[in-house]
Amino acid sequence: MFHAPELFHRPVLAEKIAKQVLTVAVGSAASSGVFLAAPRRTGKSTFVREDLRPAFERAGALVVYADLWANPTVDPGEVIVAAVRAALTTKDGVVMRLAKASGLSKIAVGGAVNFDLDRVGLGKEVSLSDALVALSDEIKQVIVLIIDEAQHAITTDAGIAALFALKAARDELNSTQHYGLRVVCTGSNRDKLAMLRNSKEQAFYGAPMVNFPMLGKDFIEWFCQKAELSFPLSPERVWPLFAEAAYRPELLGSAADTLRFNFDVGADTGPDTFENEVRQLAIELSQVQRKVIRSLTPIQQVVLRVVAASGSNYAPFEAATMALYRKGLQLAGEAEEDVRVDVPGVQQALLALQEKKLIWKAARGVYAIEEQTVADILAADGLLKGLEPAAEQGGVAP
Repeated sequence: MFHAPELFHRPVLAEKIAKQVLTVAVGSAASSGVFLAAPRRTGKSTFVREDLRPAFERAGALVVYADLWANPTVDPGEVIVAAVRAALTTKDGVVMRLAKASGLSKIAVGGAVNFDLDRVGLGKEVSLSDALVALSDEIKQVIVLIIDEAQHAITTDAGIAALFALKAARDELNSTQHYGLRVVCTGSNRDKLAMLRNSKEQAFYGAPMVNFPMLGKDFIEWFCQKAELSFPLSPERVWPLFAEAAYRPELLGSAADTLRFNFDVGADTGPDTFENEVRQLAIELSQVQRKVIRSLTPIQQVVLRVVAASGSNYAPFEAATMALYRKGLQLAGEAEEDVRVDVPGVQQALLALQEKKLIWKAARGVYAIEEQTVADILAADGLLKGLEPAAEQGGVAP
């Protein structure tokens, strides 16, 4: 009989976060939304699905969950709309409310309502705000909307529109006439996630940003107990190895899987072999990224390096940034006359980097490194030296 894999749970952390989100103190900005940031592949999404969502439900909230990373080909705005529609279908009374509000007067025999939920959404007959208000009034519970990898919402116009629709719903539902709406956004890149709440033009301006805690020593103790290898693992030895592997549980799991099929490993050689396997897997992941970076054209590579070095200060077409591209080419030993460094050339490079999943672009033309590991590799290889913006260097750009 097949059994689902056993998961490591963090119920205490989940209860603490749920309590802080649901209990809004005087002067708190939590009702504006809460942002949880952690690097990709560190267990954040598993925690949200398996621990945080149940914690909210135990506290009496209705949870609506939208994962913007699950299907990158679908517009983030549509993912959010679909999640709200799915919540509406679970409550017949809500459908009746929406039908009446939209002017539908004919009810089928037996009380059935012929109301198409495609009429709910952005620019539709029934707005997201109206739909969530109807849901709130029907269930008389606080609604918690969890948006996983929320930074993708600002990569499309529909995604941005969905965020402002949720802001309107939040403002209405958090009034004394309803039961409350909390929006919890998670993301794998703090800089990108911050774009949703750092300026007054954003829907969730001023919402608190929280660094999501990495898996700790309790996870390592659990892993060592559950690994089921032919030799024991010592938590004291695995913990620093886990930190070295950037707190990514998949590396430990992959190493354990490899050793389960290595029947020559015994108790005397097992711990060393496990340690070497984890390190080798980390190296292989980095090497895959390095191969992609080395396959870039000179202009693509220098644009990537400048984006990584500039961070949130990156302005792709400013004169100072164009000078950094030229400086980067000189540092790489490229002849300036052989590489096109102008606005069209940079635009083409940015587009190519997006297609290779190295660069991320918001709908309003803001760029960032897709994954922090790429910037870490560039820094480790010395490819960011001398490319920091002038303000960071303490001087004037050449």
